[in-house]
Amino acid sequence: MKTQAAVLWELNADWKVQTVELDDPGPTEVLVEMKATGLCHSDDHSVTGDMPTPRPIVGGHEGAGIVRKVGAEVHGLAVGDHVITSFIPACGKCRWCAMGMQNLCDNGAIILEGTQPSGGYRMHIDGTDIGTLSTLGTFAEWQVYDQMSVVRIDKDIPLDVACLVACGVQTGFGSATTAAEVKAGDVVLVIGAGGVGMNAVQGAAMSGASHVVVVDPAPFKREQAPLFGATETFADFAEADEFVKSITNGQGADSAIVTMGVVHGEDIGRAYNAIRKAGTLVITGLSPVDEDGLPGVNAFTLAMFQKRIQGALYGMASPREAMPMLLRLYQSGKLKLDELITRRYTLDQINQAYADMHDGRNIRGIIEFGSK
Repeated sequence: MKTQAAVLWELNADWKVQTVELDDPGPTEVLVEMKATGLCHSDDHSVTGDMPTPRPIVGGHEGAGIVRKVGAEVHGLAVGDHVITSFIPACGKCRWCAMGMQNLCDNGAIILEGTQPSGGYRMHIDGTDIGTLSTLGTFAEWQVYDQMSVVRIDKDIPLDVACLVACGVQTGFGSATTAAEVKAGDVVLVIGAGGVGMNAVQGAAMSGASHVVVVDPAPFKREQAPLFGATETFADFAEADEFVKSITNGQGADSAIVTMGVVHGEDIGRAYNAIRKAGTLVITGLSPVDEDGLPGVNAFTLAMFQKRIQGALYGMASPREAMPMLLRLYQSGKLKLDELITRRYTLDQINQAYADMHDGRNIRGIIEFGSK
């Protein structure tokens, strides 16, 4: 069949919306009619080259849709099922999956290659193979996914909000609850309040933090942050650090969570020096792949102050466990999802959507398929 998709052909170029040929699903794959996809900063890393991916490639990894066809070897999924995507295809059999860490499945090794878990490509233009980011490529009206890459959800959950749980919500929420292990009464510093950081705010607040201090230069995000649980907001890191020190007798935050769109070594160093002895620094935002070094992180104090620097992938949770849990919290009114959506776009508006993201106008923008 043919479908419309947003394709990246060159570095630092616009996404090009064009007609793509889509193969039928293979034995372990499903054909999904897409309903919505979130516009995550990670896809923009493919544009800038901070995250190396092959080109041409269809972007997108935060999606939701309806299964329309299933392969002969697909189990647990049927035509008509509502699904959200998982940007780590979890096999359920490797060491990490067996340990309950599906976010570290060995299949994660292929998510930047553009191919499918079973091998090869499912999208083509005039004989040219088109890769799909994270084995997904959710910037398409229709798409073929491996059964390892989708999670079935209740049909009564709106797909436009459900798509957010596919990446930003799980990643941010888990950065606070699991990676930072926020406890009641903690003082938490969240640096960057976009689609991931705002969910770190939600996770910290739901864990009982006494102060959730947000740093973000965008006025709109600082204005919105209290709706998700922030107690104080600052445009400048130094001011936030000074405030945190003032309420902790100079000790620093119990944890700092770095959720900026692009993280550099000096950002990590500043956050490291903002946490107390035995505090935890969580690094969730992505750095350019070729950037090394952590200026400001003193190895002596790392040992003597017993600080912890914790990387966090996908909220350090298994998608098939975390996604239903988060959606239950949403259904019970305890987790804000609708409020995360700042603007809705059509697929043809994808480049404007990313311009709005860079301008700090969105917490999360989404593409709704079929809307005009």
